[in-house]
Amino acid sequence: MNKSIAILFLSAGAIAPTAYAEDTNIEELDAVIVTAPFEKTAEKSAHPITVLEDQALRTKIGQTIGETLKNELGITSQSFGAGVGTPVIRGQSGPRVRVMQNGLGNNDISGLSPDHANSVEPILAERIEVLRGPSTLLYGSGAIGGVVNVIDNRIPETLPDKLIGGAAEQRYDSVSNESASTMKLEGGNRGIAYHFDGFARGHDNVYIGGKAIDESAARATDTSLAGISILDNPNGVINNSNGRSEGGSVGMSFIGQSGLIGAAVNQLNNNYGIPADGSGGAPIRIDMTQTKYDLKGQLKNPLPIANALRYKFGYTDYKHVELDDGVPATTFLNESFENRIELEHKPVGLMKGLLGFQSVNSQFAALGEEAVVPRSDIDNYGLFLVESLALDNMTYELGMRGESVTIAPETHSDFSYAPLSGSASALWDITDQHQLSLAVTHSERAPQVQELLSNGVHEATRSYERGNANLKEELSNNLDLGYRYKADGMTAQLNLFHNWVGDYIYQHRSDSAVFNKDNERFETACSTIACLPILESRQTDAIFKGFEAQLTFPLMENHYGLVDLNLFGDYTRGEFTNGGNVPRMPPLRYGVQLSYDNNDWSSNIRLTRGEAQTAAGDNESNTTAFLLLNLGAQYRLANLGKAEVMLFANAKNLLDENIRNSTSYLRNFAPEPGRSAELGIRVSL
Repeated sequence: MNKSIAILFLSAGAIAPTAYAEDTNIEELDAVIVTAPFEKTAEKSAHPITVLEDQALRTKIGQTIGETLKNELGITSQSFGAGVGTPVIRGQSGPRVRVMQNGLGNNDISGLSPDHANSVEPILAERIEVLRGPSTLLYGSGAIGGVVNVIDNRIPETLPDKLIGGAAEQRYDSVSNESASTMKLEGGNRGIAYHFDGFARGHDNVYIGGKAIDESAARATDTSLAGISILDNPNGVINNSNGRSEGGSVGMSFIGQSGLIGAAVNQLNNNYGIPADGSGGAPIRIDMTQTKYDLKGQLKNPLPIANALRYKFGYTDYKHVELDDGVPATTFLNESFENRIELEHKPVGLMKGLLGFQSVNSQFAALGEEAVVPRSDIDNYGLFLVESLALDNMTYELGMRGESVTIAPETHSDFSYAPLSGSASALWDITDQHQLSLAVTHSERAPQVQELLSNGVHEATRSYERGNANLKEELSNNLDLGYRYKADGMTAQLNLFHNWVGDYIYQHRSDSAVFNKDNERFETACSTIACLPILESRQTDAIFKGFEAQLTFPLMENHYGLVDLNLFGDYTRGEFTNGGNVPRMPPLRYGVQLSYDNNDWSSNIRLTRGEAQTAAGDNESNTTAFLLLNLGAQYRLANLGKAEVMLFANAKNLLDENIRNSTSYLRNFAPEPGRSAELGIRVSL
């Protein structure tokens, strides 16, 4: 590891003497944050913000939203095979990270279980924003990790400058023989804007560098393997990791001087396998379908006190079937209605802000012999307020949110909660080069229905899941300190965070009992080969702390191009206050990236070291250190007629390491993909 990083540093040093031979006067503008309550740039946020768009997004897109974001600072992916990858932000995942599309929740059931894929398709995205801090209270009080907003312009908000435009993209990835195609067509005239998009993706089983199953770790933590003498452990491939998906959207807007109104419909189909555990059991697959209807309206200056009034509505019809050897075993249904209304008031002195109302009403059902969660009606109502005040070289932001949450299950009396959350931040522009920020957030999260009432065998996670009806609200208090430096092409950023969580809810793998599927009883030790580990919902106080750091500076900037050196690292530590480790935390990561840009050509080499995760949690397996070497290159062709063509290529995991993801429930059965080559072309009109 040290030798590899040293090589990159020496290469950087060889380039350095030619630096600044000729100043190219390249100025990079900071991205405007769309998800924020009012227009601001990333450098004017007291919390770290991640924005992917344009070329950076196209070259990082993966099969899932988690895979797309997993190399960003403070973000990893909770992989569950190739078909599932939900984002993990500072060690938080599931319901603690709210994933949205165009400012509305995607309202799937990915937060209920790690085997449930997120219904957001990243290949259709035009922009992805990741937020933390006061702004997240606009979208939910429980998002203590953060908010991920995927923007795809399915309801246009501005009139295009031409009647017909669009783009088409084709990509291929050798690691699973994946072929992915996407197309969009959009334009407008005379106050009407339209949008069409569609995609199709298919891939075979995933190739890996080494064995699929870490047998010693798997047997130590999975009691269902105790009676099996020989595991089916393929070399170089993950069995049953293939999948396919397709979908598309149609949207239209009427846009005038006083505002807009628009609507869209989206369809998504996704079929993916759960990697095999080597026991020789029947393959488990997930067949998911979702239909989503969206409505958006906006009025400019609707009242003397208001700059804008915005309304969004989303209806989601979600169905998810778990197939056991091709036969439906459990069907999950979720029908949801989401409304949100936002009023942006006119400035009051130096203060500007936004207040609003949000409701999410869902009818959730799990059907079949292995239905682990009862049918439930879930109602969530929230009021929120975010205010910002700029005074000299200080910017202050305040956010507040109050909610009413009711869960009404068929088999139990109702649960009612009233989470209250608030956040305050200050940003100090010390000089034009130095910036300091401090943010304090108190967040409360109501337990979810599966955390309360799960009770049964869940084949996809190979476990017996048991909830706890006595769970209380989570209470989170987070302190975030940040420093930024920017001058002469050099930037530095350091974020420190400390999060105290009272009554933290987590799944504990029991070491005192197993579930015998043959006699349907709990046993202290397995008497047959048909036993499953027990995952129990538990609650105790926890502390999360860590950092994210990045330093970028130019090594060469002249008529030959621009060479940047980027040093980066992030770390999250999760501990229970009464002793022990929070399970499934990411390891310490750090590395170096060299980037080269010259007009229409750009390329980079990135080396990441992930340290061993030796604080895996009770009855969980540790993971070993890894070294991840990636290459990327993009070339933008000169305009061909009215079209712009971008060619891109990525080489991933060039060392072909067998990487076990410490945030994954399936790390002992499904390592990360092996060495691969990805090729793509995108044509824009």
